[in-house]
Amino acid sequence: MSAWKAAGISYLQYAAICARAVRNSLKDESRTLALRRDQNNLKFAKWEGGVQKEQ
Repeated sequence: MSAWKAAGISYLQYAAICARAVRNSLKDESRTLALRRDQNNLKFAKWEGGVQKEQ
């Protein structure tokens, strides 16, 4: 049985814990670059009648 299953967590939670552990173990400069990659951007568009409207 996988360790994450035995711990009673989902694979997504396990992956997030591993990513956090890796980011925390990095040196300051590398950590800053890694945290920048962790940011998300959102882009959306309004559609009416099958045509994308300008924003």
